[in-house]
Amino acid sequence: MKYYFIVNPNAGRGQGLKKWNRVKAFLDRNGLPYDIFFTTAAGDAARKARELSGACTEPFDLITVGGDGTMNEVLNGLNMQAPITLGYIPSGTGNDFARSMRINSNPVRVIRGFAKDRRVEALDYGVLTCGESGLVRRFINSTGTGYDAAVCGGLEKMRMKQGRNPVGKISYVLEGARQFILSRPSRGYVILDGDRRVEFNNILFISSHIHPFEGGGFRFASYADPKDGMLEICVVSGRNKLALIPVLCSGRWKGLKSRRGVRLFQCREAHIHVDRGLPVHTDGEILPFQTDLDVRCVQQQLHVLR
Repeated sequence: MKYYFIVNPNAGRGQGLKKWNRVKAFLDRNGLPYDIFFTTAAGDAARKARELSGACTEPFDLITVGGDGTMNEVLNGLNMQAPITLGYIPSGTGNDFARSMRINSNPVRVIRGFAKDRRVEALDYGVLTCGESGLVRRFINSTGTGYDAAVCGGLEKMRMKQGRNPVGKISYVLEGARQFILSRPSRGYVILDGDRRVEFNNILFISSHIHPFEGGGFRFASYADPKDGMLEICVVSGRNKLALIPVLCSGRWKGLKSRRGVRLFQCREAHIHVDRGLPVHTDGEILPFQTDLDVRCVQQQLHVLR
């Protein structure tokens, strides 16, 4: 079988290109056929995935070499009716999808596994619809509004200013601290599966998860399972913002559980409303500010190589 690769060479401050070169050497050494597309700008991965899946008449494997953002683009470009199986070689800074799926960081081990012991799993993915604009985005890991999205936005501005990806995981920590200081609480509610409304004051963020992790290893959705057809909704809120610091730290080291300042819910779909426009992200990719979001889970329609 011929492999198709979408490679973000700049992912992980150049790790994308380094890992691709190791994969290429393995493919050439073993005489495995492949086709390669390098991204050069935002949106390239989605356009190439759309082109490949739109013209797809026979099953094939499409492997992404990049970070969570590149995987998000590929997912959003795919014709979900096409007989395509996705593979992933993690090369980003956060690598939350790889962390959840326990994908090896060694690219040769990953591609060797695809070639010698091809296994396919059917996973869930999420769909976000934004308020009156009707903007629709798929997500593979999570989507969020509020503080977590503000951190993603700050990192994106840093990347654009520097002309490259921010330096490692320390950037997440520093930008997280900065955005925490700048954050202002909001009021809002979530409606779960159309019939249960839960209201909140002093919201820091609301995230919706297919997989447990976001933000480079923060386990904000401890019970999220990418095969159960359910979203896990995480709401972090509290009158005393400083009291939420240990809550966020526990998300990094232990995983968030229902406790003071944290509410976790499971549902198939949810409506989220906040009283003022807040930043929004899907898998770390920034969207315009929104007040109303609808999220839903599409069960086991994403076919992924293991």
